[in-house]
Amino acid sequence: MNVHDFTVRKADGTDQKMSDFAGGPILIVNTASKCGFTPQYAGLEALYRNYAERGLNVLAFPCNQFGAQEPGDAGEIANFCSLNYDVTFPVFAKVDVNGAGAEPLYDYLKRAKPGVLGLRSIKWNFTKFLVDKDGNVVSRHGPADAPESLGADIEKLL
Repeated sequence: MNVHDFTVRKADGTDQKMSDFAGGPILIVNTASKCGFTPQYAGLEALYRNYAERGLNVLAFPCNQFGAQEPGDAGEIANFCSLNYDVTFPVFAKVDVNGAGAEPLYDYLKRAKPGVLGLRSIKWNFTKFLVDKDGNVVSRHGPADAPESLGADIEKLL
């Protein structure tokens, strides 16, 4: 099993097969519009614009589980991302990343790359998972890790 085996929900409610992103690395991030880390949208967009032509996909999964920092609906989230950060990478439907109702993709990501001290739970918004072109989870990066710091890791996967 790998990331490509999952299907997720797009912001418009339709399904998206993760296998559609096979062949290039994927950076998967749980996001929020009202978080201290929200300015990372700019860094994520810069990575996407810099590496998309070489195969990188950046996928955002809004999540309201941390301090209720993503209260909006899909339309509000899309407008926020577009107006404030000119986001052009996919922003999916809002998900839970922890608990019984967690998105299955996130359950898999957490099992594949546990956090510090082997903890599986996501600790906050803007936790990042880097996946290789074959769907294998390569690394996990905490919220404080700026997107720009992932450039060398992404280069190795291109």
